[in-house]
Amino acid sequence: MAASIAKCVETCYVAAGCNRVPHCVNWGRQNVVAYGSNINIILYDPGSKFTTGKVTSVLHDHTDRVNSVKWVQQIPQVRQTDCVNELVSASSDKTVKVWKEKANQYNVISTLEGHDGIVTIVDAIYLPSDEQAPSSTLRTLIASASTDSTIKIWEREHDGNEFKLLQTISRHKGFALCLAWSVLPNTNTPILAVGDDDCNILLYVENNAQFVLVNTMRGHEDWVRAVQVVTTDEGDLLLASCGQDCFIRLWRISPEKDDTLQNQNQDIKIQGNRFSVTCQDKTKEFMVSLESVLVGHENWVYDIHWRSAEFQDGVHHQPMHLVSASMDKTMIIWKLDTDSGIWMDSVRVGEVGGNTLGLYGCQFSPSGDAILGHGFQGAFHLWHKEGIDCDNKWSPGVVVSGHFGSVEGLDWDPQNGNFLLSVGSDQTTRLHAPWVQDNSISWHELARPQVHGYDMQCLSMVSGNRFVSGADEKVVRVFDAPLNFLKNFLHLSKIELSADELEKSATNAPMGASVPALGLSNKAVYKVESTAPEPDREINHPSELYTEIYFSSVNLNKPPTEEHLLQNSLWPETQKLYGHGFEIFCLASHPAGTLVASACKATRPEHAAIILWDTSTWKKQCQLYSHSLTITQLAFSHDGNLLLSVSRDRTWSLFKRNQDSPQDGPLYSRIACTDKKTMIHGRIIWACSWSHDDLYFVTASRDKKVIVWGKGSPPTTESCLGDYKACSVPLDIKDSATAVAFAPVFVQDGSYILSIGTELGLIKLYKWHPKTMEWTLCLDFNQSLCHSLTVKRLRWRPKVGRAGHKVLKEDGGKNWLQLASCSRDCSVKIFDVNLDVL
Repeated sequence: MAASIAKCVETCYVAAGCNRVPHCVNWGRQNVVAYGSNINIILYDPGSKFTTGKVTSVLHDHTDRVNSVKWVQQIPQVRQTDCVNELVSASSDKTVKVWKEKANQYNVISTLEGHDGIVTIVDAIYLPSDEQAPSSTLRTLIASASTDSTIKIWEREHDGNEFKLLQTISRHKGFALCLAWSVLPNTNTPILAVGDDDCNILLYVENNAQFVLVNTMRGHEDWVRAVQVVTTDEGDLLLASCGQDCFIRLWRISPEKDDTLQNQNQDIKIQGNRFSVTCQDKTKEFMVSLESVLVGHENWVYDIHWRSAEFQDGVHHQPMHLVSASMDKTMIIWKLDTDSGIWMDSVRVGEVGGNTLGLYGCQFSPSGDAILGHGFQGAFHLWHKEGIDCDNKWSPGVVVSGHFGSVEGLDWDPQNGNFLLSVGSDQTTRLHAPWVQDNSISWHELARPQVHGYDMQCLSMVSGNRFVSGADEKVVRVFDAPLNFLKNFLHLSKIELSADELEKSATNAPMGASVPALGLSNKAVYKVESTAPEPDREINHPSELYTEIYFSSVNLNKPPTEEHLLQNSLWPETQKLYGHGFEIFCLASHPAGTLVASACKATRPEHAAIILWDTSTWKKQCQLYSHSLTITQLAFSHDGNLLLSVSRDRTWSLFKRNQDSPQDGPLYSRIACTDKKTMIHGRIIWACSWSHDDLYFVTASRDKKVIVWGKGSPPTTESCLGDYKACSVPLDIKDSATAVAFAPVFVQDGSYILSIGTELGLIKLYKWHPKTMEWTLCLDFNQSLCHSLTVKRLRWRPKVGRAGHKVLKEDGGKNWLQLASCSRDCSVKIFDVNLDVL
């Protein structure tokens, strides 16, 4: 099956945002970024300044949010050839997991259990286990901190996979907020730096297989959020710490000149800012001193990161660099001026505009020519150094993006399948599309049409330039594509429109949209001009005290940065549709774009109504009643004559358009449904879909059954099913079915292809033949391809082929289909499916 999967399915695109916690991103020495996304760990290759990156792997074994991710660090005493690619992760599921690469795949080799609370931070280091032969064997140490007020230290000897608990350090009623491993200068003795909520930095050094507190460094006036250690050219340790007092402090740990003192008792001596350690029967004394205080941020400093010393231009070391990230929305690169010995604020980059609250973390690339930040919106910010000698010139780069909350719905461009829209509980609507270059295609987030104040639940594309969305409010909102987006999208995706099509798309279209202060609606902008308030103006309304998100027209030559997505890619809101009494739950659009159907959450039949809206006037056309509880999904047939609804009440209903109805009569009438006598599903029906020829529809339920329905011979007795019946035996997929979709074509033997998503995040492809009425499992996606939490929606691209490939003058992927999926694990995925193998 694995071989056939490799031939059948390729992962085209993965979009997943970063968890909004510090220390959950780490840029490894192999140029791979590991970050936590919900319960997953994403491995991301950021590429280079001249190439685009992509997600390479999605690792899932945790059962709760990933809070910290770290590559096991290597010290200079350990040779590169001795190390393997290993990763450690800490989670709210109270465990620490160790991941190891083998044959380009990462698997869990050890799960460390013992904490009684959420594990918030973890760090790991390779050490020589033999002082005399430092490269002969490796020892691995892991430190983890938890909300149970303990720090646990785990040890692995040599190259085994099993870790043992070496020590538990109690913090009593306090909490460790950050950890950093290093080794004392001129020794192989490990030292652990801990930042805590008492505003102190604690130093623990190993003595007789136990870690002893040797120094408490005081100076910060608020929680210490990060500590990082680097070895200087002189061989000293330089420890950087940052905190909520907005300051960065640099501490030097250096050996005393006289290290010949003997200590037969193998004890650690502590005196003031000095401590001594016995190594190989020699007592070495160390001094801790405050080197510098860096002032420049205006809000909490959440993270710091040293530029790796081993990559500092070979023999000629460049000056030391430190990058810091703050809630003031900026990242600062600090550079040591070797002449004066003063740390200078050399580069300042960050977010501009938008409604973000700042940055949680920062990382230097292994080569030091790029910096990466992540922030409140779960988004990444990447900057590349413009040249080898241009330390002060950095330019933004293309980076991965995605939702940071559960992705609840998605829909393709209904005309050509040129892009994909998704909505999530992170209160955003995102547009994903291919960036077509001369010889490559890569998918990216090209626009963020809606940034809302409520969790999003559903959306539907009305046409290629218009969509409707629903959220945890009683309003359906309508959005139209602005002219600036259309120009950038057509340019990046290399789509050519005829003059008539372009004129039709651009008729009366605004340039963009902006969000008024304290507003939830995107206001159309027809002429770009500065509307910034005058400094001495009179305040007439509280909203005038707040900053408005201003739109500026931008011509893009590459996918937009996070700042552009937040500020310049909004679509103007053209209508609000009122009529439902509760939160909007599902939407569907007529294939011709003339009608929109909507439904809301309901516990009574009178609230479980489907409202049909005329898209030319946006007036309510009629209300359709059939269900007693929330309608979970709506679907128009491809010819638009039939409307299908499925519900929490375990039934489905089918409505047909009245061709000869009076002008004031109902637009659709119910022609078939299931009731208590005829229902087959015993639990909530979560999803439904029409076959491409409209002869059949399928329903998927929490009762683990998937059923195909269609017209049968006229019934001999009157039934609520009308002419319809179950055309297949119920397919038991062994898990709650939460999403289902018919593929837009037949396969070679005349079978239909159905994709099915489950509550466990699995995706399966089945063939169903209308003559034999039998199910055949043709593809069970590997766990590595699937989601880790509930699949919320599956959508096939409406056209055969792969988006963007036709532009490259290929065959357009005539034998390929594209399947989009979204999940509660915060990810959107697009799969390329090969029809020839099915």
